[in-house]
Amino acid sequence: MSTALAGKILWVLGVVAWYVVRYPFERRARRVQVVTSQRTLSDTVGLAAALLGMAALPAIHVATGFPSFADYSANPWIVALGAIILVTALWTFRRSHKELGRNWSISLEIRDQHKLVSGGPYALVRHPMYTSFLLLALGQAFLLSNWVIGLAGLLGFAVLFFLRVDEEERMMLEAFGPQYRDYMERTKRIIPYVY
Repeated sequence: MSTALAGKILWVLGVVAWYVVRYPFERRARRVQVVTSQRTLSDTVGLAAALLGMAALPAIHVATGFPSFADYSANPWIVALGAIILVTALWTFRRSHKELGRNWSISLEIRDQHKLVSGGPYALVRHPMYTSFLLLALGQAFLLSNWVIGLAGLLGFAVLFFLRVDEEERMMLEAFGPQYRDYMERTKRIIPYVY
């Protein structure tokens, strides 16, 4: 098996694992009433960009090899690093969902009996779900040896993050006021101790 093929297989397994983690939370979320929804056009655009860059385009690449002009020789050490990053991303993704529990939502929403979560990965960063997406995009860049597809994941993440994070923090400030402001002062956004 070639290193490039191994990277593609690992990426596919990562996508399957991502969905296995998310699915039960998605099902449970449908049963919890939404009190406030801040879904906007920019929220929808951000989600679409992430889906395109981190799922659709890499899936096309894995299935067809397109765009082959941007391929480069896969290095076993780079693919191994991508696998480690992918596992770390999935662990962070799972822990984030687990800590949020019934508060989780795919969109900018406050749910019935919503509580501010500040344990687990939320003790280090305010948005560990975005941390996991950043790690997933980095893992994709290392696993799929194609410049366009690697950059597509990082670009998709960046669009989602920068269109959403300020709106999300405004919503949390409206919902939790000084409690969230204190939490903001204790934590970084997505990279512990850095940003």
